Amino acid sequence: MIANPRDGQALLAVHSIDEFVFGVPDLQEARHFYVSFGLDVREEGGALTLYTYGHAHRWARIVRADAKRLLWLAMGVHAGDLGRFERRLAQQGVARILPPEGAQNEGLWISGPDGLPIQLRVAEKSSPSRPAPREVPSPSANAGRSPSRSKAQPARPLYLSHILLFSADVDRARAFYEDTLGLKLSDRSGSVIAFMHTPHGSDHHLIALAKSGGLGLHHSSWCVPSIDAVGIGAQQMAQAGYPRGWGVGRHVLGSNYFRYVRDPWGSYAEYSYDIDFVEAGDEWPAADHPGEDSLYVWGPELPEDFVVNHELDSR
Repeated sequence: MIANPRDGQALLAVHSIDEFVFGVPDLQEARHFYVSFGLDVREEGGALTLYTYGHAHRWARIVRADAKRLLWLAMGVHAGDLGRFERRLAQQGVARILPPEGAQNEGLWISGPDGLPIQLRVAEKSSPSRPAPREVPSPSANAGRSPSRSKAQPARPLYLSHILLFSADVDRARAFYEDTLGLKLSDRSGSVIAFMHTPHGSDHHLIALAKSGGLGLHHSSWCVPSIDAVGIGAQQMAQAGYPRGWGVGRHVLGSNYFRYVRDPWGSYAEYSYDIDFVEAGDEWPAADHPGEDSLYVWGPELPEDFVVNHELDSR
């Protein structure tokens, strides 16, 4: 249990995004997109489920819906913390809700920011507990160091790094994730965007929040081990029929190299390499940054509709 350095008490915080669940109108198109992206896509209980190869954890579920829509978010907590969360929710007057249709009635269900159903459930920590692998080219030794195009392997993500949610009120949403769920601010840019990590250890952000007219899933971000994997991923998605997106580039906040690939419904899946990491119990030097630093150091111009919440029309 991690102690709070300010008062010596054990911190109470969610440790992982255990699963995010969203709906789309075409499951076959979703299967094609995420298989092409490099995920292990399975069918379980009438839904598509997203795994990464070599990892037992189920990161996401996709169900059929009339339009693309974020449905609920399951957050992982340690077994000894579920009762403590129940008491905190009661003290803060956070209302309990019934599970959404298709969700399991376990743990604690609450209404989160922008009406997002959030489940707190006991789960093993799936957010990273150490910095992501960093494969870099070996030193020159009188031989070419680039991988052969003829032998290059497809990009296959290692794990879910984070998700970015749209919110009508970023400051209010941030306060909820801090005060109720125990996340910590990593960085922000005014009231437009905020990045949050778990004090149990995670990448620079486990959840990010971006200003919009309401709830929506902007992107899911998936760790890959090299800048080559980012480029190969961009190439394999273009060849699969998904050329639209943003990148390759590098973020300021989080420091990661990226390629966002636009899905058929206007949101994105991101290949992410070399993101900053916050060790368990460490204090990250959170700051309020200029708007220009909330996006990128270098890269192509931002697509015109990159920050458009296409879910709003369907809600």
